Amino acid sequence: QVQLVESGGGLVQAGGSLRLSCAASGYAFNTFAVGWFRQAPGKEREFVAIINYSGSSTNYADSVKGRATISRDNAKNTVYLQMNSLKPEDTAVYYCGRKRLANSNTKSPSAYDYWGQGTQVTVSS
Repeated sequence: QVQLVESGGGLVQAGGSLRLSCAASGYAFNTFAVGWFRQAPGKEREFVAIINYSGSSTNYADSVKGRATISRDNAKNTVYLQMNSLKPEDTAVYYCGRKRLANSNTKSPSAYDYWGQGTQVTVSS
């Protein structure tokens, strides 16, 4: 069965960095795009970044552009999200998801068919 498992979250001071990982299994990893989303308490799940199946194309939300880098290692079935210059407003549960269809809306959670359980990122001021 398809599984996505996030790791790497934690508590960090403002200005710090974290690298999140998303380990996938149960499907042909190198044929699907993978996205990162986040959800803060009381807010909707919001798009953070996406990487295409080969790693040749990426896209970022304006809120993290210049501070985040998404990458993937298809040999390890893993997608990474490097977050630098973290701010308190980055505090959220971060989820990775498998994008179901290539032509669907990248920034909509409904375009993703499998999700991990999430990893908590807390940025203190």
